Amino acid sequence: MTMASSIEAAKRKACELAVNEWLKDGQVVGVGSGTTVEYAVKAIARKVAQEKLNIKCVPTSFQAREMILQNKLNLTSLDIDEVLDVAFDGADEVCEDFTLIKGGGGCLLQEKIVASCASNFIVLADERKCSKRLGTQWSKGLPIEVIPMAFRPVQSRIEKLFGGKAILRPAVTKMGAFSTLGSGSVSKETNNHEIW
Repeated sequence: MTMASSIEAAKRKACELAVNEWLKDGQVVGVGSGTTVEYAVKAIARKVAQEKLNIKCVPTSFQAREMILQNKLNLTSLDIDEVLDVAFDGADEVCEDFTLIKGGGGCLLQEKIVASCASNFIVLADERKCSKRLGTQWSKGLPIEVIPMAFRPVQSRIEKLFGGKAILRPAVTKMGAFSTLGSGSVSKETNNHEIW
C-alpha cells in the first residue's frame, strides 16, 4: 500500500467512525467541503440506507450540495432548519488545543456559519494536518474573508495589529482577486507565524 493510499484509507475509516458515532435518526446535519468530507458523505449515505434514517443535510458549498444530491440525501438549508444537530467538516490545520485553520478552499463564511449553528462540530482531518502550533503544517497564510469595499481598512488593521503583510489572494483562473462562495475576497496573512 502506498503512502497516499494509506492516508486515504485512514481518512475513509475516520469518517466512517465519526459518522457511526454521531449520526442519528431525525437529525439535521451540516456537510462541509473538501476531499475528506467526500468520505463522510458516502458514510452518511451508507448509514442512512442501512438503518433507514431520516436526516436532512445543510451544505457549506456548491461542492457539498452536489455531494448531498449525488448520494440521494435530503437537502435543506439554514432558512428552513436553522439549528443543526451535528456538522462534519475538514480543516486545513488542527492544533493540539483544537484551534483550527479553515477556509483555504474558499468556503470560509459558509463553513463558519454552518459550524456555529451546529450543536456538535466534528472535524475530520488526517495526521498531516495536525500540529503543535498553527501555521506549522498550513503554510499558505491565514485565510480571512473580506468584502471588497473593506479590503484596504482590514488589510491595514491586520498589519498594524499583527505585523507581517496581508495580501489579496490572486485568482487562479481569472484576473483579479480570489472570490469566495460568500462573494468576498480572501486576504491572507503571509507572516502568520508572528500572529500566534
